[in-house]
Amino acid sequence: MIKGTVKASELNSFISIRACLPWRVIRAQTWLAGVLILLSFPNAFAESDFSTFWKEFKSAVIAGDKAKVAGMTKFPLSMPYLQKAVKNKEDFLRRYNEIFKGEANAAQYFGSAEPHKESDRQYEIYCPFKETPDDRENAPIRFVFELTKSGWKFAGLDNINE
Repeated sequence: MIKGTVKASELNSFISIRACLPWRVIRAQTWLAGVLILLSFPNAFAESDFSTFWKEFKSAVIAGDKAKVAGMTKFPLSMPYLQKAVKNKEDFLRRYNEIFKGEANAAQYFGSAEPHKESDRQYEIYCPFKETPDDRENAPIRFVFELTKSGWKFAGLDNINE
């Protein structure tokens, strides 16, 4: 080999690497654009996803399907002041009546309840006391729903008067 010259095989391999480079850049840009689009979906469809979740959740509560409601709940479930959080599914099933039939009759109210959007990641339902079900002006029992990594979940119960 003469100094300063390049073998044809070396030259071809260099050219093939240079020729592939634009395709690699385009492929990387396409991949990045795809990832960014997918990451934007949870926010773009959060409201419609909540609507679907809410229909399923309220139907399960109205039907008294404790297992289904438990599957749609985030643990630990936040509870009102001076009440222990609900640790897990077993605890939830044991305390189901306390949660949904305690101060408010959720099964009765959820049929006509309208969710309030607090943010892209949180909705709330306010229910009146069980003793005054028609008093929509005084609806202090708050059911909180959050968007988690695995979708919308029932995340907390609160009495905003306490």
